[in-house]
Amino acid sequence: MPRFFCPFPLTVGAVITLPDHISHHIHVLRLAIGDTITLFNGDGGEYVATLVILEKKRAMAEVKTFTPRDVELPYAVTLAQALPEGSKMDWIIEKAVELGVAAIQPIAARRCVVRLSAERTARKLEHWNAIIAAASEQSGRNRLANLGEPAEFSDWIGQQDLHRRILLSPRGEQSLSDWARHHPPQAVALLIGPEGGFTEQEEAAAISQGVLPLSMGPRVLRTETAGLAALSALNAVWGEI
Repeated sequence: MPRFFCPFPLTVGAVITLPDHISHHIHVLRLAIGDTITLFNGDGGEYVATLVILEKKRAMAEVKTFTPRDVELPYAVTLAQALPEGSKMDWIIEKAVELGVAAIQPIAARRCVVRLSAERTARKLEHWNAIIAAASEQSGRNRLANLGEPAEFSDWIGQQDLHRRILLSPRGEQSLSDWARHHPPQAVALLIGPEGGFTEQEEAAAISQGVLPLSMGPRVLRTETAGLAALSALNAVWGEI
């Protein structure tokens, strides 16, 4: 059954006009009146709806039932990702959402090639939120991962009200999987460096702020690989996979 994210309140029994992009997708899928679709609005749970009107530029559906289905991880993981070059961030966000990340925090570090102006930041956030919605549709998630505005590295590590923060570094003396085996499932933030990694000064500053340095093994992983590998490792050790 096709799944679509509808960013507005949904109520059983209501007849709703679907957003334009969903109407277009319905036509691409060649759905017909009477066909059923699944809708979710990010508040949790999902709704089954039946198509009742299909026009060239408009589609309407009647919301039939609600199911409180939830496939979120039992522990919240934030991916604090230093901004990579090109379209790598798109891929990272898509796959991180599939793996169950609860939040994504873009980080501007010293070796980041990408520097976002205010105008570019607004466009990027809109684009990345669309990727989060699409990945949630595909993966069966009914809640959207929270996307933070890009933050300077020094500002983010200086925050003191966050849960356990983990810096993935080749210089970490303990592996992430070994640490996870000796700790119960809990909310964590994974701090991933850019191409070339964090500088020694940045790592030292993070550690001085209580960030825990851990490694992903003897091989150096690319920035687009490290966070996803870490998510998978946590899910495996803590029982999700």
